[in-house]
Amino acid sequence: MINKIKETADYLIQKGFETPEIGIVLGTGLGKLINEIEIIHEVEYSNIPHFPEATVEFHKGKLVYGNFGGKKVVVMQGRFHLYEGYNLQEITYPIRVLEKLGIKTLLMSNAAGAVNLNFKKGELMLIDDHINLQGGSPLAFKGVEQLGERFVDMYQPYNVEINKKLEVIASKNNLNLHKGVYASVIGPQLETRAEYRMIKILGADAVGMSTVPEIIVANQLKLKAVAITVLTDECDPDNLKPINIPEIIELAGKAEPNMITLFKELITEL
Repeated sequence: MINKIKETADYLIQKGFETPEIGIVLGTGLGKLINEIEIIHEVEYSNIPHFPEATVEFHKGKLVYGNFGGKKVVVMQGRFHLYEGYNLQEITYPIRVLEKLGIKTLLMSNAAGAVNLNFKKGELMLIDDHINLQGGSPLAFKGVEQLGERFVDMYQPYNVEINKKLEVIASKNNLNLHKGVYASVIGPQLETRAEYRMIKILGADAVGMSTVPEIIVANQLKLKAVAITVLTDECDPDNLKPINIPEIIELAGKAEPNMITLFKELITEL
């Protein structure tokens, strides 16, 4: 894998992806941040050596390099998931490439369902901690110690200092930013009523199908990582309604400007 990571990074450097400071991963329905970036270079995932390809219709599948908030950033417009048939090493491969390019900070976003019924759809949640319900680890493979520590400490997987900055920015802009625990499941099916009850009992405030593998690898690579969830539906097992995917994408789009504000002001401060 080391040789593949180097080959991918070398290709991107040749394409002009030079010394980005910050990596950004955009989740489901969260692509408008690209419009705020002064784009210098962009490459389709399908053209990047050893890179997976996005198969979800609302994930663009493009790597973008440019200026944002006064910093050089590299943005993943679309991520990868277990439910697409990729394994945990493939899902997290791009994070290793971004670190090889030089990023020190990783900002992530996702769309998820609110299990905490005090949280409402269309609101944002700052992830303070997570529960891995994906049945595996992106570090559980032979030779992982060549890429970093095998036994990665996860006592503070989300950078406390940056999270505090985001809370201050949210308060200053009168944005309602919850803080909570994110549970990550495999998907792609949505949860049953019983599963929502279980996830709530476990202590999660929101549930989705991504982010946790990337955060684990980010911690192995000593990156400062944070993640913001856009809550796109309310998961009340006693009043569960049929899922409405178009509404979820629409809600993600409506909440995205607030997330962009948080990320942009944060980046100017980093």
